[in-house]
Amino acid sequence: MVQTIRIEAEAREQAGKGAARATRRQGLVPAVIYGAKAEATLAALDPRDVMKELHKGGWQSHLYEVAVKGGVTERCLMRDVQFHPVTDRPIHVDFQRLAPGARIRVKVPVHFIHEDTCPGIKAGGVLNVVRREVEVLAEPENVPEAFEVDLSEAQIGAGLRWSSVKDQFGTKPAIVGRDFMIASVAAPTVVEEAPAAAPGPVEATKQKAPAAGAAAPAKGGKKK
Repeated sequence: MVQTIRIEAEAREQAGKGAARATRRQGLVPAVIYGAKAEATLAALDPRDVMKELHKGGWQSHLYEVAVKGGVTERCLMRDVQFHPVTDRPIHVDFQRLAPGARIRVKVPVHFIHEDTCPGIKAGGVLNVVRREVEVLAEPENVPEAFEVDLSEAQIGAGLRWSSVKDQFGTKPAIVGRDFMIASVAAPTVVEEAPAAAPGPVEATKQKAPAAGAAAPAKGGKKK
């Protein structure tokens, strides 16, 4: 199951662009925690903590406990991060507060296992990945780190669908009503050589020019 990550935060008293700029001048990243039919909580984060989470990957499916000094500890998801257009540094973070008993919509990455022993790939096939992550509804306590798809028996032409996921952890996919495709083992692409160009028409043999000094053929003269 996904782990809960704790982030220490400072409290912010005011919202708005001016207050956010003032927070950035202090070297912090403004953040807001919203949802669960409660008033939004304003916070300021250490940019190193934000970058640490972004570098991990899969941060949208991680659970966070944001501990605001002098306030409450909020259990939430990191929903959106805004970046400076020039420096690419984070300039704002949105968290979604988790309501008790509610399912959350998250994107869970897909990992393919036993790719080195996959018979279809060993025969020259290619793994064609349709979805590298699957959006699902899950209980906050049961959000998986990743879904696993086993390739140990996949032959060329095999289609790997949602039903191929080894353990779905009680989640429900956002795509309903069909067993959607996640990946397939495609046949190798055969590149056919173009046929050689046909030779052009043979040029008519040119009449040889008469040798020097030779008499030119007589043209129809008068009879003597």
